[in-house]
Amino acid sequence: MSLPQEPHRPHLRFGNPFKMILPKGSYLSPKLLTLLNSFEETLAGRLKSLKPGDKEDILGLSWMKQAMSTLCAIHTDVKALVTDLELPVSDWDEKWIGVYLDNSLKMLDMCIAYSSEISRLSQGHLYIQCSLHNLDGSSTQFMKARSSLDGWKQHINSKNQRLENCFAILDRLTESLNLPKIKNSAKGKVLMRSMYGVRVATVLICSIFAVTFSGSAAKLKDLQVHETCLWTEAFVDLQDYVSGEIRSICSGGKFTALKELEAVDVSVKKIYPVIQDGIDPIDLEQLELLTTDLTKKTEKLSEGLDLLANEADKFFQILLTGRDALLCNLRVGSAVTKPVQPNNNNVHKQMVK
Repeated sequence: MSLPQEPHRPHLRFGNPFKMILPKGSYLSPKLLTLLNSFEETLAGRLKSLKPGDKEDILGLSWMKQAMSTLCAIHTDVKALVTDLELPVSDWDEKWIGVYLDNSLKMLDMCIAYSSEISRLSQGHLYIQCSLHNLDGSSTQFMKARSSLDGWKQHINSKNQRLENCFAILDRLTESLNLPKIKNSAKGKVLMRSMYGVRVATVLICSIFAVTFSGSAAKLKDLQVHETCLWTEAFVDLQDYVSGEIRSICSGGKFTALKELEAVDVSVKKIYPVIQDGIDPIDLEQLELLTTDLTKKTEKLSEGLDLLANEADKFFQILLTGRDALLCNLRVGSAVTKPVQPNNNNVHKQMVK
């Protein structure tokens, strides 16, 4: 795939959402304006923190963990804003509630998909471990080592249907950025504008995750956002920077966009020919060096996946408790308060399947 000179950045079909959120002549009290500006400035700071100083850090597991952690923080920020607005659920428009519940369900589905992919990649570690265990003995053991490496290749190259479904979910989330109309509620306008920022940031980060795991840059989201948001510049800068690097990696013919996984694959390709036809005495030193290299890279991949899995679980819990709190408040007709911890054992089990 050739690298385009400039990323294709189509206009979103829903047009300008702020004609519905903050129409000309809308008035916000100083308190509401302060809340909105504070939220947007915080969002801008969180997006800026995701732009690494070195391109080598992009799409590494450490950066992806930071991105997931940032997503957790953004969703926590908007929950705090809802509390500060003192906007009871009883005053929420039904359309707002419908959009929130529908979007959060889609995000839960994506969380489950990402967790299943992380788990799948982690399972590949077992093949490498088995291979390394057999790389210090007879030719019979070398045959077992080759078989394990073959198993690793087959496992890593298999498709995860849950992950493939993420792209359709992202398409629907993008379409949902068309916000419901706001009538005469100043607090509602602040809420909807803030939720817009949260959804845009979520689509961007989740799109990056889906593309990184799948290696398909063609499905990368390029969103255009309204120029008056305080986080717009940070968003565009981050999107252009990361999207450009993803397209560069994918156009270079690499096995995967995930840095640590690519490093393991390169190491496997180096060691495989050495043990393919048995070992000569003169190759033993080379084998030892290659084995040490593969061990280090595999451990780094495994540790990074474990940390990323923990962050994905945190995001899942934040989404789940948010939905539970809203539904509980709808049932009792009270204001949005501190989220109630749900009994989510059955849902949580889906994440590790």
